[in-house]
Amino acid sequence: MRMPHEPPTPSAPGTPLADQSVGEIVAGQPNFSRVFQAFDIGFCCQGKLTLREACVRKGVDLEAMLEALSREAAGSPPPAANPAELPLDRLATYIVEHHHGFLRRELPRIHAMAERVAQVHGGHTPALVEVCRVYTAMAQELAQHALKEEEILFPAISGLAAEGSPGPNLDAPIACMIEDHESANAALARLRELTHGFQPPADACNTYRALFAGLADLESDTHQHIHLENNVLFPRARELAS
Repeated sequence: MRMPHEPPTPSAPGTPLADQSVGEIVAGQPNFSRVFQAFDIGFCCQGKLTLREACVRKGVDLEAMLEALSREAAGSPPPAANPAELPLDRLATYIVEHHHGFLRRELPRIHAMAERVAQVHGGHTPALVEVCRVYTAMAQELAQHALKEEEILFPAISGLAAEGSPGPNLDAPIACMIEDHESANAALARLRELTHGFQPPADACNTYRALFAGLADLESDTHQHIHLENNVLFPRARELAS
């Protein structure tokens, strides 16, 4: 008898995606959880349904679902230009649209999964309770960080770029943002430690797997976000302000 959280049995080679179980699909590609959540199709408790069956049950167009999964598999297209080469004001806009947009989409989604996994599995894996605690505090700080940049620092930087002349000293707000970055990096390092490099155990359920995949994506995007600010945007803004 198969245990409740045992990974789904793989379909026969060559089975069309539509006829693979939802659980198997998400187990093989945890990032697909975003698509299933967007279409309100459960991938944990209802994971035994085939994709075709799940779409019929939810009234979702199968072709639209397959297209969305294909886009997720392909990943986001690379930017038309290296963002580090953008003018200062456009770089700030890129960070808001690309990285702050990522946070607005992903932070609530990951938080819901972290709470669920901690509730279900935290009793026998206490580290998952700590994952939820560390993540919750970090997510709140990241959301506040993005807001401070959008309402205070980035408008000041865009104003400098528009005027093309020295302006107000930005050392204090930039130092505050860099301090936030260091705090986020420390929290991400702790999450990586607690999750053994975001590697779920072999018997992890799909929500458990999707949580770890989401945390790994968050780490990657946050590292890119911090790089663009600490190493590109902030030095150029300081130079212009002086």
